[in-house]
Amino acid sequence: MAALARVLVLSGPNLNLLGVREPEVYGRTTLADIEADLVRRAQARGASLDCQQHNGEGAMVDAIQAARGTADGILINPGAYTHYSIAIRDALAAVDLPAVEVHLSHIFTREAFRHESVTAPACRGIIAGFGARSYALGLEALLDLIGETAGY
Repeated sequence: MAALARVLVLSGPNLNLLGVREPEVYGRTTLADIEADLVRRAQARGASLDCQQHNGEGAMVDAIQAARGTADGILINPGAYTHYSIAIRDALAAVDLPAVEVHLSHIFTREAFRHESVTAPACRGIIAGFGARSYALGLEALLDLIGETAGY
């Protein structure tokens, strides 16, 4: 059976250190654990995922641009780039794919510099503050959006 939806899951800088990086903020779940859960959830809905993690801004822009024509939507946690990467924001806008931004922590209750997301306006929505569950909630929302658009 062909996948109904193809999703790029893109995680930004330092997310490869989940599970050991500031567990009081980000929890003890690893990125590999999150991705395995997302794959299971996607398969249950007939979707396929391409999970990538990049520490560099240019690599993230390249991945977003490559999604054009190969993905139906993007689930993105830009990490620190959320707060200042106009390049990632512009790439999201340029590919014209539905995107959902996710964050493990509640960025709006943290340090003031984390309160603004320059990437969120190029996304259909944002989910933050639910730990690893933010990714799962974001995937469900994105798959619903893709399904509504494609009529399935």
